[in-house]
Amino acid sequence: MLKTKQLLKKFAKEYSSFAPTNFELKRALVVTKLSRYEVEQLRHPELSREQLDQKLRDRGTDVEMLLYLHNLHKDFERQIVQSFQNVGCEVKMSSRLEFRSSLSKDVMSWADVIVPVGGDGTFLLSANRASPLFALSQQKTPIVGFNSDPKHSEGRLMLPKQYSENPAEAVERIKNGDFKWVHRSRIRTTLLGNNGMIPESTDLFRHTAVKMEQVTTSPEVLDDNMASKYKAKMKRVLPYLALNEVFIGEHLSARVSHLQLVLNHQDLVNKTKCSGLCVSTGTGSTSWHTSINRITGCDVEDLLRTLPNANTPDMQKVLENVEEIAQVYNQGLLFAPDDPRLCYSIREQICVGVWPSPKTFKSRDFVESVFIKSHCIDANLVIDGSISYPFNDGAKVLLEVYPEDALLTINLD
Repeated sequence: MLKTKQLLKKFAKEYSSFAPTNFELKRALVVTKLSRYEVEQLRHPELSREQLDQKLRDRGTDVEMLLYLHNLHKDFERQIVQSFQNVGCEVKMSSRLEFRSSLSKDVMSWADVIVPVGGDGTFLLSANRASPLFALSQQKTPIVGFNSDPKHSEGRLMLPKQYSENPAEAVERIKNGDFKWVHRSRIRTTLLGNNGMIPESTDLFRHTAVKMEQVTTSPEVLDDNMASKYKAKMKRVLPYLALNEVFIGEHLSARVSHLQLVLNHQDLVNKTKCSGLCVSTGTGSTSWHTSINRITGCDVEDLLRTLPNANTPDMQKVLENVEEIAQVYNQGLLFAPDDPRLCYSIREQICVGVWPSPKTFKSRDFVESVFIKSHCIDANLVIDGSISYPFNDGAKVLLEVYPEDALLTINLD
């Protein structure tokens, strides 16, 4: 616990050096999501509006609802732009598709703030482009998101839902400096090997190969200690930082993932067979991390009924509160977005025979770093559910957190 507190104190001190000292809101880059209707238009560019609507109706899609949600988002998008213009801010706009494929670093350096409008997916995409790796400098571009449809989207990464009803209030507060900086930890992913090459990545949104136009990273020679420990000569940092999580597992979910893990550069090699590995940040702890590890009231009840005193009056009273117990447990899975630690979770770890090895290997724990070696057949390393790299037998990676990699965000709570 003492080491954790020291780590938190160290990162908090370093975070302060990356916060703008004289932030002024003059230029905003608004990044908007693609509505489901726009996605369908992109999928069928050869169809006219009438033909597309008919095709959607033929497959049972509620076209009127799609158009309603599309127009709802577009109206909110215009409202956001107007709110920034009303405080004297110059605004440029980019769709999620344009932002993903062709945004230049010149636009990044132009903006004082990046404003994703939509849901968490649009925020995560914007976070990737707000990376210091893309900016190619220590100057960070802060990011603040607005949920365009809080009735149908949770939007945990966006501003509270009250600002979806009154975005002008949020923009006014940002203009006046009435907010707090939050430095959200992100995961740096470093491939280890003998040649420093990066395999081709796949954009899971468009299912196409990704070409990084904004940045290239160079291979580096590992120091003697790391080279000996991990049996590699070179390292290469991937040009994406994970805000939520890095997932590693077989492409076919029914196939067992065979992985080796080294925690915090220890000498112990942990071996596991499972349904995949999820390494999460504090920001990601509200997402997949919680879904993997959460329990239900039924789980609590089943566990309590195995106790010898399950039929006593006192236990019967406890059994009346199983949903509340589960809720408290699940809330305890969350940790702060600026926490410098990572939390790894082994999905459905096989715990029979010789697995895991050693038997004391925990299926979930906090770490400062984790090294993973693959013994998979057709596996992937996926960053924030968006960018995928092949990660097959022999592939090696190191996941870490650095204060300079943190995402600078605006908090109005």
